[in-house]
Amino acid sequence: MDLGSAYAACRRVNARYGKTFFLATTLLRAEQRPAVHALYAFARWADEIVDAAGVHDRAGELDEVERLLDEEPSNPVLLALADTVRRYDLDRSLFTDFLASMRMDLDVTEYADLDALGAYMHGSAEVIGLQMLPVLGTVVPREEAAPYAARLGTAFQLTNFLRDVGEDLDRGRVYLPQDVLAAHGVDRDLLQWVRRHRRANDRVQRALDDLVAHSYAIYRSAEPGIEMLSAASRPCMRTAYTLYRDILGLVGCEVLWRRVAVPNARRFAVAVPGAGRALLARAPLARTATP
Repeated sequence: MDLGSAYAACRRVNARYGKTFFLATTLLRAEQRPAVHALYAFARWADEIVDAAGVHDRAGELDEVERLLDEEPSNPVLLALADTVRRYDLDRSLFTDFLASMRMDLDVTEYADLDALGAYMHGSAEVIGLQMLPVLGTVVPREEAAPYAARLGTAFQLTNFLRDVGEDLDRGRVYLPQDVLAAHGVDRDLLQWVRRHRRANDRVQRALDDLVAHSYAIYRSAEPGIEMLSAASRPCMRTAYTLYRDILGLVGCEVLWRRVAVPNARRFAVAVPGAGRALLARAPLARTATP
């Protein structure tokens, strides 16, 4: 398979499974998008090994994925990823740390507190932000922007954890910190009862509210990093930031029995102005490139 076809395959994965983020990536410059799609498709591939039905040796398959990172690319995702890693000089440890967190999902079913969850999210969320940073570009030294990129990755994943509580329960996992749940008298059994009966519960709602407030704080601490990105990348990340943060406003007990989503009208109300900003940001580049 040629490189163009490999990137096209990654784009299809992103479009199918990462609708909110895919919408935001359309605001990037055309030359940036393939790398983002490749990074997304690789992460999705590992996630499918961990969670998809019919995988008999999950640990072995994750080990094989890590081994293949150092071999001649053998499938479209690896071919596109290898080109992205070379093109943007991405640190190999970012992928090692990511796969280490994926392995945690094979054995760890809950986290005692936010610190324990943070150790998992370093590999599953922070490194995603760090992988993206060279693709997006910065107007400050990259090391100055890196903590904000990592924090934004954490904010996005905390949002996913709150949105996907019910689905994760079905997989035997609870990502919501046990100390926060216990402070409100919530345990796994109560979460399962709410999911099974589709009935709200005040204790569960208070625990969710606490974690939503914590997540909003992470978004606020990550937001200054958007202005550190290249001008052409800011509309994309501002759109992703806004739409993911909007999910928090939908989090209530119903996340235990249905998947909440930002309405399409809101998505486009955010994305259309973002598209305008993206065009304006590209205009100086176009003028510079004109002979």
